[in-house]
Amino acid sequence: MAAGTVGRLDPGRWGPYAGAVARWETLTRPAPPPTDEGGRLRAEFVEWMQGLAPGWVTATPGLGHPAQLTALGNGVVPQQAARALELLAPPFARCPRCHVG
Repeated sequence: MAAGTVGRLDPGRWGPYAGAVARWETLTRPAPPPTDEGGRLRAEFVEWMQGLAPGWVTATPGLGHPAQLTALGNGVVPQQAARALELLAPPFARCPRCHVG
């Protein structure tokens, strides 16, 4: 991807998803191609969509393409998990026996 194109709307490439891709690129990195030459979903693209670091799953030694997609499909999106914990975790009560200072 050329410099200065990250986060730019590209409806020719992404169609109705251009806005979402452009926003996510500004928060992460340039989007990798979504499919390979045979039209198969690329694990690198799924890794990018989930906000994972490059190679988090795709650089795992011995993990082939089907296993990478399985791992990513069964994984947890870190941002969603963090938000769920914020919403669901009860606030911790202060310890009545603890004194600060």
